[in-house]
Amino acid sequence: MRCQSCHALSMEAVCIRCKERLLSPTVSKRNAGTLEVISLFRYSTIEPFLLSKHTAAGFRIYRYFSKTFFKPFLAEFAGHLDEPVTLIGIDEQVTHGYSHTAVLSHYAAQERIEPAHATLLAHNPVSYAGKPLQYRLDHPRDFRYTGQSGLEVILIDDIITTGITLQQAQQELEQHDVEVLFALTLADARG
Repeated sequence: MRCQSCHALSMEAVCIRCKERLLSPTVSKRNAGTLEVISLFRYSTIEPFLLSKHTAAGFRIYRYFSKTFFKPFLAEFAGHLDEPVTLIGIDEQVTHGYSHTAVLSHYAAQERIEPAHATLLAHNPVSYAGKPLQYRLDHPRDFRYTGQSGLEVILIDDIITTGITLQQAQQELEQHDVEVLFALTLADARG
Protein backbone atom coordinates (compact mmCIF):
# COMPACT_ATOMS: atom_id res chain seq x y z
CA MET A 1 0.00 0.00 0.00
CA ARG A 2 1.01 3.60 -0.41
CA CYS A 3 0.77 6.73 1.73
CA GLN A 4 -2.08 8.87 0.46
CA SER A 5 0.06 11.97 0.89
CA CYS A 6 3.61 11.24 -0.33
CA HIS A 7 2.94 7.85 -2.04
CA ALA A 8 5.75 6.10 -0.14
CA LEU A 9 5.16 2.49 0.85
CA SER A 10 3.11 2.39 4.04
CA MET A 11 1.00 -0.10 5.96
CA GLU A 12 -1.39 2.73 6.88
CA ALA A 13 -3.21 5.32 4.77
CA VAL A 14 -0.67 7.92 5.90
CA CYS A 15 2.97 7.06 6.56
CA ILE A 16 4.60 7.93 9.87
CA ARG A 17 6.69 10.71 8.32
CA CYS A 18 3.65 12.44 6.78
CA LYS A 19 1.65 12.00 9.97
CA GLU A 20 4.35 13.76 11.98
CA ARG A 21 4.87 16.46 9.34
CA LEU A 22 1.27 17.13 8.27
CA LEU A 23 -1.21 15.80 10.79
CA SER A 24 -0.95 17.54 14.11
CA PRO A 25 -4.47 17.95 15.51
CA THR A 26 -5.61 21.45 16.40
CA VAL A 27 -8.61 20.78 18.61
CA SER A 28 -11.26 23.48 18.41
CA LYS A 29 -14.69 23.90 19.93
CA ARG A 30 -17.68 25.85 18.72
CA ASN A 31 -21.40 25.82 19.33
CA ALA A 32 -24.06 24.92 16.79
CA GLY A 33 -27.11 26.22 18.59
CA THR A 34 -27.02 24.47 21.97
CA LEU A 35 -24.72 21.71 20.73
CA GLU A 36 -21.00 21.80 21.50
CA VAL A 37 -18.98 20.64 18.49
CA ILE A 38 -15.39 19.48 18.90
CA SER A 39 -13.24 19.36 15.76
CA LEU A 40 -9.78 17.86 15.63
CA PHE A 41 -8.42 19.68 12.56
CA ARG A 42 -8.86 22.77 10.47
CA TYR A 43 -10.52 21.85 7.19
CA SER A 44 -7.69 23.34 5.14
CA THR A 45 -5.17 21.05 6.89
CA ILE A 46 -6.84 17.79 5.83
CA GLU A 47 -9.01 18.79 2.86
CA PRO A 48 -7.49 16.29 0.37
CA PHE A 49 -8.07 13.45 2.85
CA LEU A 50 -11.67 14.51 3.49
CA LEU A 51 -12.43 14.65 -0.22
CA SER A 52 -11.38 11.01 -0.49
CA LYS A 53 -14.79 9.93 0.85
CA HIS A 54 -15.94 9.99 -2.78
CA THR A 55 -13.24 7.55 -3.88
CA ALA A 56 -12.30 3.92 -3.32
CA ALA A 57 -9.38 5.00 -1.10
CA GLY A 58 -11.76 6.87 1.21
CA PHE A 59 -12.60 3.85 3.37
CA ARG A 60 -8.93 3.32 4.18
CA ILE A 61 -8.35 7.01 4.89
CA TYR A 62 -11.42 7.45 7.08
CA ARG A 63 -10.55 4.26 8.99
CA TYR A 64 -7.04 5.64 9.56
CA PHE A 65 -8.34 9.00 10.86
CA SER A 66 -10.82 7.29 13.15
CA LYS A 67 -8.29 4.86 14.65
CA THR A 68 -5.50 7.43 14.87
CA PHE A 69 -7.38 10.51 16.10
CA PHE A 70 -11.00 9.79 17.15
CA LYS A 71 -10.23 6.64 19.14
CA PRO A 72 -7.54 8.19 21.40
CA PHE A 73 -9.66 11.31 21.93
CA LEU A 74 -12.64 9.18 22.98
CA ALA A 75 -10.44 6.90 25.13
CA GLU A 76 -9.53 9.89 27.25
CA PHE A 77 -13.21 10.87 27.46
CA ALA A 78 -14.18 7.28 28.38
CA GLY A 79 -11.98 7.44 31.46
CA HIS A 80 -14.45 9.90 33.00
CA LEU A 81 -17.63 7.96 32.22
CA ASP A 82 -19.93 6.42 34.80
CA GLU A 83 -22.37 5.07 32.20
CA PRO A 84 -21.85 3.81 28.63
CA VAL A 85 -22.18 6.28 25.77
CA THR A 86 -23.36 5.58 22.22
CA LEU A 87 -21.78 6.89 19.03
CA ILE A 88 -24.24 7.90 16.33
CA GLY A 89 -22.96 8.74 12.89
CA ILE A 90 -24.78 11.45 10.98
CA ASP A 91 -26.78 9.77 8.20
CA GLU A 92 -24.99 6.46 7.73
CA GLN A 93 -26.51 5.94 4.27
CA VAL A 94 -24.18 3.84 2.14
CA THR A 95 -22.76 5.77 -0.81
CA HIS A 96 -19.66 4.95 -2.84
CA GLY A 97 -19.65 1.44 -1.30
CA TYR A 98 -19.53 2.53 2.35
CA SER A 99 -20.72 5.20 4.78
CA HIS A 100 -17.88 7.46 5.88
CA THR A 101 -19.65 8.32 9.16
CA ALA A 102 -20.19 4.62 9.88
CA VAL A 103 -16.47 4.01 9.34
CA LEU A 104 -15.63 6.86 11.72
CA SER A 105 -17.94 5.61 14.48
CA HIS A 106 -17.06 1.92 14.01
CA TYR A 107 -13.30 2.35 14.33
CA ALA A 108 -13.57 4.83 17.22
CA ALA A 109 -15.58 2.38 19.32
CA GLN A 110 -14.14 1.00 22.54
CA GLU A 111 -15.20 -0.23 25.94
CA ARG A 112 -18.06 1.96 27.24
CA ILE A 113 -18.37 3.79 23.90
CA GLU A 114 -20.21 1.73 21.26
CA PRO A 115 -21.76 2.74 17.92
CA ALA A 116 -25.43 2.37 17.05
CA HIS A 117 -25.20 2.09 13.28
CA ALA A 118 -27.82 3.39 10.84
CA THR A 119 -30.19 4.63 13.56
CA LEU A 120 -30.23 8.28 12.43
CA LEU A 121 -30.92 8.51 8.71
CA ALA A 122 -31.86 11.47 6.54
CA HIS A 123 -35.00 11.06 4.47
CA ASN A 124 -34.13 14.04 2.30
CA PRO A 125 -30.81 13.15 0.61
CA VAL A 126 -30.06 16.75 -0.34
CA SER A 127 -26.41 17.70 -0.80
CA TYR A 128 -25.31 20.85 1.01
CA ALA A 129 -21.89 20.99 -0.65
CA GLY A 130 -21.23 24.58 -1.73
CA LYS A 131 -24.73 25.72 -0.81
CA PRO A 132 -25.46 28.88 1.20
CA LEU A 133 -26.98 28.87 4.67
CA GLN A 134 -30.44 29.82 3.41
CA TYR A 135 -30.50 26.79 1.09
CA ARG A 136 -29.64 24.55 4.03
CA LEU A 137 -32.42 26.09 6.10
CA ASP A 138 -34.96 25.75 3.25
CA HIS A 139 -34.06 22.09 2.60
CA PRO A 140 -33.81 20.24 5.94
CA ARG A 141 -32.36 16.72 5.96
CA ASP A 142 -35.50 15.31 7.64
CA PHE A 143 -33.73 12.94 10.02
CA ARG A 144 -35.51 9.88 11.43
CA TYR A 145 -34.24 8.12 14.52
CA THR A 146 -35.01 4.41 15.00
CA GLY A 147 -32.73 3.56 17.92
CA GLN A 148 -33.27 3.21 21.66
CA SER A 149 -34.54 6.08 23.76
CA GLY A 150 -32.93 7.20 27.00
CA LEU A 151 -29.35 7.08 25.68
CA GLU A 152 -26.48 9.49 26.05
CA VAL A 153 -24.80 9.91 22.67
CA ILE A 154 -21.96 11.55 20.83
CA LEU A 155 -22.76 12.60 17.27
CA ILE A 156 -20.07 11.76 14.70
CA ASP A 157 -19.49 13.56 11.41
CA ASP A 158 -16.54 14.39 9.20
CA ILE A 159 -17.00 18.17 8.78
CA ILE A 160 -18.89 21.00 10.41
CA THR A 161 -19.67 23.91 8.12
CA THR A 162 -22.70 25.86 9.31
CA GLY A 163 -23.78 23.36 11.98
CA ILE A 164 -27.32 23.09 10.56
CA THR A 165 -27.07 19.33 9.97
CA LEU A 166 -25.84 18.67 13.50
CA GLN A 167 -28.60 20.86 14.96
CA GLN A 168 -31.25 19.00 12.95
CA ALA A 169 -29.85 15.67 14.14
CA GLN A 170 -29.83 16.85 17.76
CA GLN A 171 -33.46 18.00 17.51
CA GLU A 172 -34.56 14.62 16.16
CA LEU A 173 -32.70 12.73 18.88
CA GLU A 174 -34.10 14.92 21.65
CA GLN A 175 -37.62 14.06 20.47
CA HIS A 176 -36.76 10.44 21.36
CA ASP A 177 -35.38 11.21 24.82
CA VAL A 178 -31.78 10.91 23.64
CA GLU A 179 -29.28 13.31 25.19
CA VAL A 180 -26.54 14.50 22.85
CA LEU A 181 -23.43 15.14 24.94
CA PHE A 182 -21.50 16.77 22.08
CA ALA A 183 -20.61 16.27 18.42
CA LEU A 184 -17.17 15.14 17.27
CA THR A 185 -15.95 16.02 13.78
CA LEU A 186 -12.67 15.60 11.98
CA ALA A 187 -12.63 19.15 10.66
CA ASP A 188 -14.14 22.58 11.07
CA ALA A 189 -14.68 24.24 7.70
CA ARG A 190 -14.16 27.66 9.29
CA GLY A 191 -10.48 26.87 9.75
